[in-house]
Amino acid sequence: MSIRVHFEEELEDLKKQIKELAHDAKDSLDQAIYVLYQRDVEAAKKILEDDAVIDRKEEKINDDAILMLAKQQPVARDLRRIIIAIKISSDLERMADHSTNIAKATIHLGEEHGIEIDPELREMAVLAMDMVDLAIKSFEYEDISLAKKLAEMDDVVDKKYGSIVKEMLELTAINPEQIQHIMQMAYVARYIERFADHITNIGESIFYLVKGRTYDLNK
Repeated sequence: MSIRVHFEEELEDLKKQIKELAHDAKDSLDQAIYVLYQRDVEAAKKILEDDAVIDRKEEKINDDAILMLAKQQPVARDLRRIIIAIKISSDLERMADHSTNIAKATIHLGEEHGIEIDPELREMAVLAMDMVDLAIKSFEYEDISLAKKLAEMDDVVDKKYGSIVKEMLELTAINPEQIQHIMQMAYVARYIERFADHITNIGESIFYLVKGRTYDLNK
């Protein structure tokens, strides 16, 4: 097997690992939102345990990428592919961390908090998960037209976040005795908003991979 063919296979494996990690990050948010609405504290604790698996997957991607850099000493676009794999895996790991934070909020709220959870939180999360799907497709096909669409979707997430925070602040005025629980809802909205921001970062990484220059999707 030629050195180039072997290198291409390693790149393909790295790409496969990135896509798997992206699916894991998406699933982590899906599960975190589900247990939040179900008030399932035990399931929330399981999400915290599962986060260690995602951390290990990110570490393997980084280790494999660094080994490829050391062995192959790639240049130009091949070099960008490896560097971007490291950057994207970091964003995916942070996305899963935000899902873990939502699970922690569920644990903090407990099973008997008595607060009706705003359905817009689920809408935010669904949109963020749709962004993950688009980001995976953009990464797989190195399609910057798809990457640019992430910015438009992120704007919608941001607007929903602003609306939810405003509503939560109004609720604290009406129910000051529940301020701690209500603020947990605002934190959850923030975690989803940050989750989406990391997907936008991935879009920027894909743009750099294809074009070889930085591009601010939030401008």
